[in-house]
Amino acid sequence: MILSNIELHRAIDAGRLIIEPEPTPRFPAPGAHCPYDTHTVDLRLGDEIVVPNPGIFVYDHAQPERLSDHISRYSERFRITNRTPFKLERDQFVLGITHERIHLPIDASLSTCLAARIEWKSSRARCGLLIHFTAPTVHPGFEGRLVLEIINLGPSPILLTPGMFIAQLIVEEVKGIPSDNDPSEFQGQNTPTGGNLPIQ
Repeated sequence: MILSNIELHRAIDAGRLIIEPEPTPRFPAPGAHCPYDTHTVDLRLGDEIVVPNPGIFVYDHAQPERLSDHISRYSERFRITNRTPFKLERDQFVLGITHERIHLPIDASLSTCLAARIEWKSSRARCGLLIHFTAPTVHPGFEGRLVLEIINLGPSPILLTPGMFIAQLIVEEVKGIPSDNDPSEFQGQNTPTGGNLPIQ
């Protein structure tokens, strides 16, 4: 079951869904963008962009090294501001991260928990901007900011500005409480590489 905007509010109030900082306003107000649509909530772009250096390495998913460490070694990191946005060129791939931190706590005393999916916004997609592809799932129990795999397939460069509404979160109810699993290497991530270290 997908949660409506009213159910999203209730989940936030009950602590079943944590979004920090909490998106506001909850309802449309003059002169303000309401981040809640009928069954989604908008998320903003954070102020870090990671650009993998092309042609100097290969990805080997059989290697024992953490992927986040590998990406960090062969990438450049940028802090963006409203005055200095990142110019995403045609066919360029970068990693970004949401401004908001998401937490989907699991309460074993309940018979359900929450999962989520991060999806594109159509206003961005119509410019050729892909925001988060092939891996939109946010599992129950996840805590951290959401990494965005961003690519420009459009006809022109696109400016990436911190705080811009970049994606939308769809929250779903999971029937039953899942058994424990090995934690993801990305649990607690707060950088676009999937690590949890502050930008230099």
